[in-house]
Amino acid sequence: MTRRESFLWMLAGGPAMLLIMLPIAALVSRSATSDVLTTLQQPETNQAIWLSLRTTLLSIAIVVVLGLPLAYFAARSGSRLAAFFDALTELPVVLPPAVAGIALLAFFGRAGWLGESLEAAGIQVTFTSTAVVIAQVFVSIPFFLRSAIEGIRKVDQQGVSAAALDGAGPAQVAWLVVLPQCRQAIFAGTLLAWARALGEFGATLMFAGNFVGRTQTMPLAIYAGFQGDLNMAVTLSMVLLGMAVFILVFARLFNHHTAT
Repeated sequence: MTRRESFLWMLAGGPAMLLIMLPIAALVSRSATSDVLTTLQQPETNQAIWLSLRTTLLSIAIVVVLGLPLAYFAARSGSRLAAFFDALTELPVVLPPAVAGIALLAFFGRAGWLGESLEAAGIQVTFTSTAVVIAQVFVSIPFFLRSAIEGIRKVDQQGVSAAALDGAGPAQVAWLVVLPQCRQAIFAGTLLAWARALGEFGATLMFAGNFVGRTQTMPLAIYAGFQGDLNMAVTLSMVLLGMAVFILVFARLFNHHTAT
């Protein structure tokens, strides 16, 4: 591409870049006029931040543990069931958040398929921090699966065949040959899933409610702050923005390190 062509394409793509940059710049500018430090010291703000960190770290651990076997099956099995699972894993991505919340209620709610039995055993899932984790896992696992599946599919098959010829069993092939070669994709998927879990709002609101200190994560606190305490909404928005930037920078540094 010549310099002239590059310049013309840059001009054509400029409006899209401005649409991304200007609202973020406006948010940063707005935070400069807000009492951020004072707001961060408020109990409601601290509770929302720590609840988000605790629940998302737990949900991402669950996503990796549950998602890795499914990703391996979907990527390496040539069966029709694997193809069906591969397509089904993308459903939560396009599912409206309110529908996701209702679906979780239909399964885990008091009158749900599993919730009714749990309720009879004295176990409540809805409107608890457990519900927050379940909602985060539900909406974030497709991001991990997509990245992990693509990474596993790109593994060099010659190495896999050589390991099998040397007598390595299926588990040894998976853990010693396949997964180490796609660790970059697995890590990228983990970061993407964490970012999605941090920003989860709709399904959590429907399924877990918005209770301070129990289910009110940062996105829910932003929603509540927008209705009554705009400083808290702006402050928590800046916290989430900073975490998003950290995730992007960390992912790029990791990719650069593994590439070199």
